[in-house]
Amino acid sequence: MDKKKILIFSMSYYPKFIGGAEVAIKEITDRISDIEFHMVTLRFDSTLPKEEKIGNVIVHRIGFAKKNPISNDLKKFPLHFNKHLYQFLAFFKAKKLHKKYNFDATWAMMAHSAGIPAGMFKKKYSKVPYMLTLQEGDPTEEIEVLMKKVWGLFTQAFTRADYLQAISTFLMNWGKSMGFSGEAVLIPNGVDIARFTSEVSREHIAQVCKNIGKKDGEVWLITTSRLVHKNAIDDVIRALEFLPSHIHFLILGDGPDKEMLENLAKDTGMSGRVHFYGFVDHSEIPAFYKACDIFIRPSRSEGMGNSFIEAMAAELPVIATREGGIADFLFDKKTGWAVSKDSPKQIVTAVEDILEGADGVDTIVQTAKEMVIKKYDWDIVVKEMKVLFDKVLTKY
Repeated sequence: MDKKKILIFSMSYYPKFIGGAEVAIKEITDRISDIEFHMVTLRFDSTLPKEEKIGNVIVHRIGFAKKNPISNDLKKFPLHFNKHLYQFLAFFKAKKLHKKYNFDATWAMMAHSAGIPAGMFKKKYSKVPYMLTLQEGDPTEEIEVLMKKVWGLFTQAFTRADYLQAISTFLMNWGKSMGFSGEAVLIPNGVDIARFTSEVSREHIAQVCKNIGKKDGEVWLITTSRLVHKNAIDDVIRALEFLPSHIHFLILGDGPDKEMLENLAKDTGMSGRVHFYGFVDHSEIPAFYKACDIFIRPSRSEGMGNSFIEAMAAELPVIATREGGIADFLFDKKTGWAVSKDSPKQIVTAVEDILEGADGVDTIVQTAKEMVIKKYDWDIVVKEMKVLFDKVLTKY
């Protein structure tokens, strides 16, 4: 029997410019062998073929491209046109592919980046079921402002969807407020449990400590974050000023706010205790977690936040707000330490509480780890996604 075919709309995909949404697609599709997945995505890099198979996805690339672009190139001519052109080029490419492959369903990854072509496709091919996944990490108010110029098409990304999958309660409620009225399912992103719960050798940890400059007796906070306003790295730097001098802050990641944050560290006299390490390959992050003492990201908004879940799996105490999707798994003094957004003083208190061991730190850390193993293993998540795909594929 021929496999069912699902066409995915995703603005980017492997091997470059990968975020949580792209990881989710690959983890899910790699584990589902009885469906043939296709994808329309942007090419960006002219060294990449216009069509290739990656895992269980046949990738069809469109749009402007240049040789070996870096992140900053995406904001420059001509690549910065891609995200606008994708909304329409993806629809035309999908029509062409549909004539050849006769898709049984479509799947849009994130409303603001891929929902418009999926909605247009649904209008033309009304009997092809359409599932929308909400993975958005940016503040929804900002997304809505950004999409005002194409508001009619944007809202149809929601209203034309047959099924909605959201990675958090927060995003599910947003989808409904945008007009979705079908069956909505909450299925979070997963994490690689084995990677983050496995032992890391003492030698490896010692090497990481040497690389970052951590000395005996020091306490290091760590975050893995894009350096953007919503992730509130500035609040941690401000809090550091009121914490003892043996407490340092390690930042893994890069982004447009880096220069501002470096200047803030200088202005507060914290340059020697704030360490900008840059991008670290995902496979190396568990060793960095083991080398550090507390994970922190006091986000101003969050769709879900895989980094929190990974840190919990690695048995790090986690300090976070309960903004957006974080509220699904961060419970104060149960699975982590909750602080209000824009509150450096509460960060200071949370760090002090953890170091004093006043709240039963070990119990909280173990409770968080058990929750992650029970709810956020990719194998568990994919079983739920497979049930949803089966519903989508038998809609009509």
